[in-house]
Amino acid sequence: MNIQDKQEKIIDEFNQYKDWETKYKALIKKGKDLPEFPDAYYEEKYLIKGCQSKVWLYAFNEGNKMHIIGDSDAMIVKGLLALILEVYNDQPLESIMQMEPKFVTDLGLNVHLSQSRSNGLAAMIKQIKLYAMAFYTQNQAKH
Repeated sequence: MNIQDKQEKIIDEFNQYKDWETKYKALIKKGKDLPEFPDAYYEEKYLIKGCQSKVWLYAFNEGNKMHIIGDSDAMIVKGLLALILEVYNDQPLESIMQMEPKFVTDLGLNVHLSQSRSNGLAAMIKQIKLYAMAFYTQNQAKH
């Protein structure tokens, strides 16, 4: 499934919830369902700058696709991270660099999140795009 399809799936899933309390509960559940984050990656170098709560992201490139894992110490932020990983994990580097996270505005997250959570969400997305760009540049240099 490509990034566009994954975003549509998330939008459809969250649009079935009528109120924001239910959406927040679904978001928290997504965060709880994230795979366990290895202890080795709870390091300063994997910490995302620009997030009020702590968010760790680790990414690696394999076969021109980026694999991303992450964790957060805040439940709602961890749920937002889960959505981002659902969209961008195991996707081609070029797609990650090009595709904007339209699900954020389509779901109204940009309006319903606090300013600090919105900033954190933007920082997570920016970091993922920076990883993709770095891996893409490395791949180009090898050829």
